[in-house]
Amino acid sequence: MAYVDAEIASQPECWREAARLVGTVGGHLPRPGERVAVVGCGTSWFMAMAYAARREAAGQGETDAFQASEFPAGRRYDRLVAITRSGTTTEVLELLTALRGQVPSTVLVGDPESPAVGLADAAVPMPFADERSVVQTRFATTALALLRAHLGDNIATLSADAEVAVRAPLPIDPTRIEQVTFLGRGWTVGLAQEAALKCREAATFWAEAYPAMDYRHGPISIAAPNRLVWAFGDLPEGLAEDVAATGATFVHSRTHGCRTVLSSWAAGRTPVDPMADLILAQRFAVTLATSRGLDPDAPRHLTRSVVLA
Repeated sequence: MAYVDAEIASQPECWREAARLVGTVGGHLPRPGERVAVVGCGTSWFMAMAYAARREAAGQGETDAFQASEFPAGRRYDRLVAITRSGTTTEVLELLTALRGQVPSTVLVGDPESPAVGLADAAVPMPFADERSVVQTRFATTALALLRAHLGDNIATLSADAEVAVRAPLPIDPTRIEQVTFLGRGWTVGLAQEAALKCREAATFWAEAYPAMDYRHGPISIAAPNRLVWAFGDLPEGLAEDVAATGATFVHSRTHGCRTVLSSWAAGRTPVDPMADLILAQRFAVTLATSRGLDPDAPRHLTRSVVLA
């Protein structure tokens, strides 16, 4: 079994541990009304996007997400939150150094001994969610689970959905698909971007991601038979029908196999939380990789941390 398989399967317990952790670290996380910037690189940036949109939707305050390298110098924030698994990524360390003494900072990190911990005003180490795999899965989603728990989201229900997602059949055989597009709305746009990244990283597969409402403004032109459109969260009116007309396969948690399992297991509870649906997409990417003769634990040209000379 690949490292990433075991790490994907461990997410339900990691998320529960993150919810327990909030009770001791909540004072280091954004307070209601604060103007907050959340930064990361790659997967961590996509989790930052998801949290920023969800925090604003919850009425907690203006929240922006940036790639660490693209943080707007001179813009005023009450708090900076940096998400970094390794705590060694060059762009994150440079930003924490540049803002030290100017903006209170909190770092969410897997390695409690990493340089990022010493550069931030506060650190939330999550070594229980750190990973051996290059392809990041559980650390990123656990960071998002922690932030969602702090917003008041029910992580017990989310983790129960995740228990289903790590066992449910994939909604489609990846070997039947030549291209996939992931869609999201609001906070799930970040999840869609992350799902596409997993397919590119693990399987060198043609995968794209867009806001669901923007998809029909051009990107739908690549939809065709033997291609897949996978949507997270709320669906725009008529989207499923428009995709079906192209001959592409449409996947959503209202209809895929995970709902069938969940309905019988939890007395007809509503469709799975989009973060649990992301687990299915992670598993889809890993299965894609192995079906193409690739090792998902050794993706091309990638390392666990980007450290620039």
